[in-house]
Amino acid sequence: MEYLVRYSCLSDIGCCRAVNQDNYICGGQYLTIPEAQEGSRINGTLIPGETSVAGVFDGLGGEEQGEMASFLAAQCAAQICFAGDPVEELREYCQNANAMICHYASDHQVAAMGTTAAVLAFTKERILLCNIGDSPIFRFGGKKLEKLSVDHIAPAPFGRKAPLSQNLGIDPAELVIEPYVAVGTYHPGDLYLICSDGLTDMADETEIGEILSGTAFEKAADRLLQLALSRGGRDNVTILLCRIERARKNLLHRAAQSVKRIIRSGS
Repeated sequence: MEYLVRYSCLSDIGCCRAVNQDNYICGGQYLTIPEAQEGSRINGTLIPGETSVAGVFDGLGGEEQGEMASFLAAQCAAQICFAGDPVEELREYCQNANAMICHYASDHQVAAMGTTAAVLAFTKERILLCNIGDSPIFRFGGKKLEKLSVDHIAPAPFGRKAPLSQNLGIDPAELVIEPYVAVGTYHPGDLYLICSDGLTDMADETEIGEILSGTAFEKAADRLLQLALSRGGRDNVTILLCRIERARKNLLHRAAQSVKRIIRSGS
């Protein structure tokens, strides 16, 4: 059976930050740093096995140039080409993105810069998950929101948010990063949510699940954003929703043509 992946994605600076340090990758598209500051909304269709990577990257606000770190991670993700074992290729992606960020920091005399990465890869047979840091990946199916990603966090100081134990942008001489990778299967109707903590710090999983359950797919990302902003929008907010659908051949053909137009316009 063939599948399509509908996606709806947005990124917003929020109410309090001076810079949007988030980025994303979907349908081969990611944000330049100026585009991230203006905000972005995209919708479209992924064809498993072709333009098949979807992800969110949350630059570390406590370090320098988090927006550059997330941009480099997204740019590197756009170059993933699944020609062999996708599990190993996702691990290799993390190593390559980590090296790009470390080299940029060294070349530009930046003391420390980093980003999280939360990525789904849709091959023809499987759905793969890869994450490092604490940007979550959820699956919503059967009216239940389930967190699939594993947070890389250290013990939290009293009264403060837990710091990351791993992220992209760590010198391999200090720590060898170990991203979490898992493999799943296709189930039509499943909805995947990848987001930055600008959403999850403002809304709990029950509230998120209620919005996903009671809102049309095309409007759900905006509803989640408005909830985060109504609570103060203390951080940047990036939300990426992916819905699994069975592919009819005529829809698959139209989606392929749409993807080709996106790639040409972005080249």
